[in-house]
Amino acid sequence: MASVLAWLDHDLRAQEETLRLFSQFQEKESRDELGISAIRDSFADQLFPGTSTIQTRLRYMLFIPWMYQKLEGKRTPAESFARIADQQERSLFKPLLASRDPAGAFGKHSGQNLKRLPGSIYWSGLGRWKIRLIDCSQDEYHRRVDELYRCRDAIAARENKEKIRGDDVDPEQRKIALSWHSSLPPAPDDFPAGASFDLTREEASFLSDRIQASCPGSLLAHLALNSEEVSVNFPWEHPGYASFPDNLKALLTHARLFSEIMYAAALSYNVQLARKSNLTALARDHEERFAAWLTTLPYNDIRNWQPQALWEAVCQPGHSVSYKTRLFIEQWLGHIQHSPETLLSDENALALIRQREIELKGARSRFKNQLALDMWQGYAGTGKLAYRWNTVRTFLNDLALGFKGKEVC
Repeated sequence: MASVLAWLDHDLRAQEETLRLFSQFQEKESRDELGISAIRDSFADQLFPGTSTIQTRLRYMLFIPWMYQKLEGKRTPAESFARIADQQERSLFKPLLASRDPAGAFGKHSGQNLKRLPGSIYWSGLGRWKIRLIDCSQDEYHRRVDELYRCRDAIAARENKEKIRGDDVDPEQRKIALSWHSSLPPAPDDFPAGASFDLTREEASFLSDRIQASCPGSLLAHLALNSEEVSVNFPWEHPGYASFPDNLKALLTHARLFSEIMYAAALSYNVQLARKSNLTALARDHEERFAAWLTTLPYNDIRNWQPQALWEAVCQPGHSVSYKTRLFIEQWLGHIQHSPETLLSDENALALIRQREIELKGARSRFKNQLALDMWQGYAGTGKLAYRWNTVRTFLNDLALGFKGKEVC
């Protein structure tokens, strides 16, 4: 019976990677001009599993399962499942945009013309948090949902025979046909017409429990367990930092220092492009940002930072960093450790950034291709790496408000 639900879509990882790469163009911070995404994503996945930069509000982690449960309950056939699911997701646009707190609602700008719906954006996270129990892509689920119905029918028939014979019914056999977690809170009576982002206490508790169970040891789990509203811009600025476990403090230290050195790399990249384009005012703006960075640079921490410790931190299961990327980072770190104030005047430091971009982009390099340079908008990748913190901060605030919210009896 279990083989009936062996739906693993061999293209799932490839599909999710494609969607992740596509999403990078949505945020300034995520633009990877210098090929450091493997390091960035390792930190983000370790700290905040199941999240992405284009997720918006936490309650979407419930909206999607509720809609799918309803469609399953109606035994919506595979031939029309995707179409009706699409309609259901779009039905959320108006009530959420009209709700008390509409920030993060999908459909604000594109309306019914929105191409990428929340289900595809949250699908991976639902699986990582073990809210979604079937291990397959969203498209595969749509195509093969009839198999789920047949599996449930077979289990029901077997249980009926066991009851007739007077045998004990094994409740465990039902688990193989579960698509969603058995403790998923029920959808409100007015859903989706009355949808809002306000979590109930029961919903907040469920989501917190899912994070604890599926992401143990992560910073996300620690913060979800100790839920409070936060407003800081980076996870290492969290007011509860002193209480973080030592291993998370160590990981955050590596993440913070990497964010610092790559911010300088991004400034160097943009300064050089501005100079090449004879955009004096823009070059000066980036140079002023660089000067400000120098005044806050944690130089002692940077000077004592060992690359090997960084690689041990990021090269975890599912994550690897190429030799060329390691070499680039180590050489750039060496320049900063030796003389950070000369990064924008030392030709060797400048050339390192240019050569890295040329190596990655080849003929599409902005240093080689005038059309590519003309398309540059002046601030490529200049947001400091925060490792999806903007998303996580919103999730944590939603969760904290949920625990303070109404209790549904």
